[in-house]
Amino acid sequence: MQKNRQSENAGISPEQALKYLELEDFSEVVCLFGKAYEQKTRYSSDTVSACSIINAKCGSCPENCAFCAQSNRSKAKIDVYPLVSVETMVVQARKASEQGSGRYGIVTSGRNVRKGKELDQICRAVSIIAGDLPIKPCASLGILDLESLKQLKGAGLTRYHHNLETAESYFKVICSTRNYKDQTDTVRNAKKAGLSVCSGGIFGLGESKAQRVELLETIRELGVDSVPVNFLNPIPGTPLENMKQLTPVECLKIIAVARLMLPNTNIRICGGRECNLRDFQSWIFLAGADAVMIGGYLVTSGRDVKLDLQMIRDAGMRLGTDN
Repeated sequence: MQKNRQSENAGISPEQALKYLELEDFSEVVCLFGKAYEQKTRYSSDTVSACSIINAKCGSCPENCAFCAQSNRSKAKIDVYPLVSVETMVVQARKASEQGSGRYGIVTSGRNVRKGKELDQICRAVSIIAGDLPIKPCASLGILDLESLKQLKGAGLTRYHHNLETAESYFKVICSTRNYKDQTDTVRNAKKAGLSVCSGGIFGLGESKAQRVELLETIRELGVDSVPVNFLNPIPGTPLENMKQLTPVECLKIIAVARLMLPNTNIRICGGRECNLRDFQSWIFLAGADAVMIGGYLVTSGRDVKLDLQMIRDAGMRLGTDN
């Protein structure tokens, strides 16, 4: 059972977090994992929550995010399609629920989903999922105003997802078609609308260790409920296609620091874990993670869901629900 989110432990300082990220001695790194795992068990015991997403609208995005195969400066070969039907969203939600996911995210490309037909269509799907299925509907629809977020909340949406992507001091290197305030305002508007909020970023974009801490500190200040930790999977045709991937140990240190900075928040491991962590994937729980995305991502495939469920069991964990 999840433990009470209220705690006197506000998390480690940015200065301590940076020291942890700079650790090189493996015995000290293992001790770091021990600290993170202890905090994880205080917060979520032996449970791990799973979520899944649907890429409900793909490609043709006017934004220029350097990591994204759907952006306007990507030459990656991907399927491009408009918003899928309500039926497709609901069918995929049912499948996700049957596979063990507790949350299901409807994700669309573009700066934001359009008011009117597109938003109404997503609201219809959310209403059906919330009313008929034992899975919590979530959405990631870009930079939305308070009115649109309230409409989604009224339809039955439980959580809104909006990644900050990286630290504010590094953001313009990665994306210049929107500003960082748009990012943080969307998170704040989702909270004002009464929604739970999921917001994190992608690590391995070329940012410094200090900028990794900066991102996590911003997330802490925003007070989100779930932090998706992604690792860059360099996609051919994107500006970052030749970026060197993080080592498994570097990824695990990031997870551990996220847990220790945000002790009472879900730390959710998402895209890029398969190619960055490789044989160390099960170590994410030792490093403090208590949530994971299963199934496919946006334009890259995950691994067989059965393998991930087995990994959870092999780590002595069990599927549970998050907050």
